[in-house]
Amino acid sequence: MQRLLLRAWESQQSPLAWALRPAAAMYGLLLQQHRKRFAQHPELCERLPVLVVVVGNVVAGGAGKTPTTIALAQHLCAQGWQVGIVSRGYGRQTRQTPTDSTVPATQTLEVHPDSDANTVGDEPLLMHRHTGVPVFVSASRVAAGRALLQAHPHTQVLLCDDGLQHWALQRDIEVCVLDDRGIGNGWLLPAGPLREPWPRQWLTAAGQAPERCLYLHTAPNAVGNSMKSLPYSALATRQLANYAVTQQGEHIALSSLQATVAERPLLALAGIARPERFFAMLQAQGVPLTNTLALPDHYHFDSSFSNQYGHYRLICTEKDAVKLWPQCPDALAVPLLQTLPTDWLKTFDTMLAAAQARAPWL
Repeated sequence: MQRLLLRAWESQQSPLAWALRPAAAMYGLLLQQHRKRFAQHPELCERLPVLVVVVGNVVAGGAGKTPTTIALAQHLCAQGWQVGIVSRGYGRQTRQTPTDSTVPATQTLEVHPDSDANTVGDEPLLMHRHTGVPVFVSASRVAAGRALLQAHPHTQVLLCDDGLQHWALQRDIEVCVLDDRGIGNGWLLPAGPLREPWPRQWLTAAGQAPERCLYLHTAPNAVGNSMKSLPYSALATRQLANYAVTQQGEHIALSSLQATVAERPLLALAGIARPERFFAMLQAQGVPLTNTLALPDHYHFDSSFSNQYGHYRLICTEKDAVKLWPQCPDALAVPLLQTLPTDWLKTFDTMLAAAQARAPWL
């Protein structure tokens, strides 16, 4: 079903997309009412006493939010900022949906290097291991932010992972990430991939304004005619590392895998939104794959997984590895390296300085 929808979302000529238009109209109506509620009641949009940068996308599925959040956290730390990250922790087994913006403390968790990915979420664990900054997860980004600031009161900048549509949290800067799909067929869910109408509408009551949003493309062919007019947009550089990482942190050159494939064939697996992209990038690096396995996004590996594929040497994404290693300790993870454009970062720094200057709560 996931693959059928992804294909349907590519074109307005798809019969499946047209069949889903009534459901998309209902979604659009509910979304409009939800936005109107926040716009008319500014008190529902909470202001935390830090600078807030939201990283997200307007389409369903992964577009590169997590690598972007990691890269921004590393950039901010290099500039001397005290940084924290909040996330919903999508797919974590302990998450419960709250009825309001206040979540009991038992549902808000701090991520540690040895945390269980199934408990805190695979992406929050990956972000913490890559950056070393405090990371908190909660169904409510506001609750996660409060808990983070209580535990780490010197935090100056809060990065909110995947929160463009989480209007309960006021933000100073938005970073909208777009991959090679762009906006797809331009229709709302479920007839298209859009989480909100395009062009984007601004929730003024929550402190949003067009001049405070940057757009980041994570694929060259995403910069089509409809994308060129976006303000403050640029193309990030993304590539797989030329090495794989073991559970112990050892680096193994991808070029060396050719010598071992005869003894133990390689199975590439990916539980991400676009697994075929990972497989193609591995093959472009010359990795001799015997087989590939596309899994649902945020796939939870259980004990039977290693028994079923024990004759293979597994190679996967870092996001999968944090959940796979407890079952398959000899699996290899290949990091995805993302570099943010220098000029784009200068614009981001300028926006952040302007937000700091107009922030009486700091």
